[in-house]
Parts: sequence; structure tokens; C-alpha cells
Amino acid sequence: MRHISQFFKIFDALVSITLLILSAFLFLSAPLAGQQSPPKAPPSDQSSSAISAEPPSVPVDQIVRRFAEREAEFKRERDNYTYTQTFVVQTIDAVGQPDGEYRMTSDIVFSTTGKRYDKVTYAPPSTLQRVSLSEQDLADLQNVQPFVLTTDELPKYDIAYVGRQQVDELTAYLFEVKPKEIKKNQRYFQGRIWVDDKDLEIVKTYGKAVPDIRKGNDENFFPRFETYRENIEGHYWFPTYTHADDVLHFTSGDIRIRMTVRYKDYKRFRVTSRILLPGEAPDEKP
Repeated sequence: MRHISQFFKIFDALVSITLLILSAFLFLSAPLAGQQSPPKAPPSDQSSSAISAEPPSVPVDQIVRRFAEREAEFKRERDNYTYTQTFVVQTIDAVGQPDGEYRMTSDIVFSTTGKRYDKVTYAPPSTLQRVSLSEQDLADLQNVQPFVLTTDELPKYDIAYVGRQQVDELTAYLFEVKPKEIKKNQRYFQGRIWVDDKDLEIVKTYGKAVPDIRKGNDENFFPRFETYRENIEGHYWFPTYTHADDVLHFTSGDIRIRMTVRYKDYKRFRVTSRILLPGEAPDEKP
């Protein structure tokens, strides 16, 4: 019995030492009270599907010309639609929670004379404190985030074919797009576009509005964003969702920005003529 008692004493001592070691390890592994990690944005766009570098059966310059024509037609068509747009910008704190927000919902409608305009339906007071929205931010909301690369816009950009990639159930041509030159007071898109290989319209974009603006102590930076389109009425691909989650590197410190734009309830207001696709009958509805 004496030997057994001695064994349990040794065993109890070993257990106590082990518990002390584990406690110390857990203490060192846990963050100190009140200590927070710097904010991190999710990684940039990375599609899970591989990019095929195999050249297309049609010359690339012909694909670009044709999809630019289709984009021009789509732009004219979208100008005949009403829809609702909800725009939300938030600043995100160190623990991933919003600490300021700007929100605006507006209906894109037509007056009795046929003039198109934005009718703001909901705009609570902004709670943003660390950033403010600029004239360029609102211009980008209308023209850059729902990016449309028409025939008229082509001369402004360098466009490079990257390959083919799957976007959900679609097979798309992937292009790198960047402005050839940046002119004063002009806004541009820089990034990647995915063009459906059948409808030859942009179905997805990923990039940012450029240029960033620095004037003395004033800094106006813009987040990377991703815009998805959906097929409306079986013929045109309309932007329906834009999302950004990025860290902007200001001189005064980094600020994480989260932005969401939703476009919904597209309804045709009036009908215009359109370009017929090869083999399409004149009376065939889109």
C-alpha cells in the first residue's frame, strides 16, 4: 500500500505540473485583453475555375468589336428601363463591425415628358465619421460600377485577352481592361471583365474606379469592387449586384470600406429599335 500511495502522490504532482503548463500555453496563445488585430479585407477576386489560355476560334479583335456593339445596344436598352437602386457604404472597425454608414435608396424613373431622373425614396442621415462621399463617388455609382464598354468607349482603353473562364454556368471570355490615358476630371474603370461567349455581353466585372485623387492634404481613394449581371427578359444582361470590401490606405491610417449596390425591379418604360443578331428574325422578341 505504501508504494501505491507514493505512486498516486507522484501521479498527482505530474498532473498538477501538466495543468500549469497548459494554462500558461493557453494564456500566451490568447490575445491580451483589449488588444485587437488590424482590420483585414477578404482576398481579392479569385475564381475557383481555371482559366483556359486556349485562343478562341474567332479573332480576338473581332470578339471585342462585336461585344462592344452589343454593349452599346444594351446601354440604349437599359436607358428605357425603370428600376430601384439601393446604395450602402460602411466603414468597418477593427473587429469587423460597421461603425458608420451612408444609405440611399432611389427609383430610376421617367417624368411625364419622358425625361429620366433619380427619385430618392429613402436617405437617413449619414453616420459616416472617418470618411465622406465625394462627387466622384456618386459619379462612379452611375457610370463605373455598372461598367458598360461600348463602341464609343473602346478607344479609351487597352484591352488584352486573358482566356476563357467559367462564371457560374456560363463560359466567358476574360479580358484585362485599363485606360490608355487618364484625362483631367474623367473617370475610368481598370480591372477585368467577363464576356459571355454566346450573348457577347459583360456578365461580370472586377476592378476599381481610377484615378485615385490626391490634392494637398485631401485624399480621395476608391475601393476594388465586383459587379454581377443577370439576364433580364432573356436577352440582355443587367447589373444587379455590386459589392466591395477593401482597405483604403490613407496617410492618416488604413480604413476598411464595405460597399453594396443592389439594382432590382427592372421594368421597361418604352421600346426602342435594336440590332438584329445573325440569323435572328426581325419580328423575334428579345
